[in-house]
Amino acid sequence: MQTDSCNDPTDILQEALNADGGEHVELRFHSKRTRSIAVEKGRVDQARLAEHAGVGVRVQSGGAHGFASTSALEVGAIREALDNARSAARASARKDSVGIGDLPPAELARGVFEEAGCHELERRPIEESLEWVLAMEARTRAASKSIQSAVCRYSEVFEEKGIVTSDGAKAWTRLVRPEFATSAVASKDGDIQRGARSVGATGAWDCLFRRADAEQFSEEAASMAVNLLRAGQVAGGRKRVLLSPSLVGLLTHEAIGHTVEADFVAAGSCAQGRIGEQVASELVTLCDSGASEYLPGAGGTLAVDDEGILAGRTEIIRAGVLNSYLHDRRSAAEFGVTPTGNARAWEYDDAPLIRMRNTYIEPGTSSLEEMIAETADGLMLDGPKNGQADANGEFMFGTLQAWPIVNGKRGDLLRGTNISGTAFDVLRSVSAVGKDFEWDLGSGHCGKGQPMKVDAGGPWVACEVLVGGQV
Repeated sequence: MQTDSCNDPTDILQEALNADGGEHVELRFHSKRTRSIAVEKGRVDQARLAEHAGVGVRVQSGGAHGFASTSALEVGAIREALDNARSAARASARKDSVGIGDLPPAELARGVFEEAGCHELERRPIEESLEWVLAMEARTRAASKSIQSAVCRYSEVFEEKGIVTSDGAKAWTRLVRPEFATSAVASKDGDIQRGARSVGATGAWDCLFRRADAEQFSEEAASMAVNLLRAGQVAGGRKRVLLSPSLVGLLTHEAIGHTVEADFVAAGSCAQGRIGEQVASELVTLCDSGASEYLPGAGGTLAVDDEGILAGRTEIIRAGVLNSYLHDRRSAAEFGVTPTGNARAWEYDDAPLIRMRNTYIEPGTSSLEEMIAETADGLMLDGPKNGQADANGEFMFGTLQAWPIVNGKRGDLLRGTNISGTAFDVLRSVSAVGKDFEWDLGSGHCGKGQPMKVDAGGPWVACEVLVGGQV
């Protein structure tokens, strides 16, 4: 569907909403335009432009939800979708013995909310971006004779949303999320190692390359792969470790964040029934926020969630005590609390789910140098490689790089390893929290029925985990 990106569609949604039948109604126009480029071994693997736009309609009737959608931004088509959603809700209400109660009051959004960067990146021709990605891939591949191949990817996702609800929300939002990733494969005498760097943000170039420029990311990916060829192995066992902001982000998102999403809590996650309980060291305050706290450009930033609620900041853990779950309006009604602005849908024809935004541990007071000096025998770990966690908070994550710490001194680079544990046990073991904060998990997508752009991070954190490796 062709739309004028400068046109606010909320008046059309409001006109369609005036035909509702007394139920709670949410109308959400959502336009997503994507430009993506991928280059490998000097060859363009992908140069893609795509758009997906339309209106999602959700109705609460008789204690149940019904959802429908249309690709047409027209009053008649929206009202037809509204009738379909109403019929689905009423049919579901007849079969569901446990209905939704009255939705709790919430801080509804009204007005225009636009993140920086949209106009700047819209003016950049895709041809210019293509030449730039080709140059970055060539730079990565040429960094060393040991580099066998390299891949560089760049994408931009422009999102525009208009949200109108029957209880008074009327908001128009615009943002852009750029992402850059580069990886290199090095080999020597049959040994193969990989180095990778990636970054994702909400905003333009000043947010995406706030820490380092693309050239530096390319050089770091290449040098990581080459240096790992001559790196030794980690000795396994239970150890004190210093986790980098990227690994702190992975821990907070995968092993904590999902367990406190209220739908998972209701299904029996390890966080169920533990509000008010000490679940972490007093040094730990863990939050989820729609805003980009501490530093600009976090990849999960949004001002308004997909139920029309202002996406504020939620303290999940405050000074070690479990303080809140993450809610949409339905779960908030079930738990008797205020919604936290965590309802998010991937595209217009998806119904909102409870999802994180930007999840992080607040900075503390220690410097990284102090944390290293205070470690008699441990490891410094960086670079999330892969990972999984379950509803019990049990996790296993891979890391790209490791350094031994002996008697307060950092040693030479070692190859990455696996770390595992139970999230709340690990948080209870936290003995120091760094003062330097980074967002470092903004590339890629979180999966939970639908993909979603999120971010996570924090400072360096000292804790205890089980480390895989040589014994």
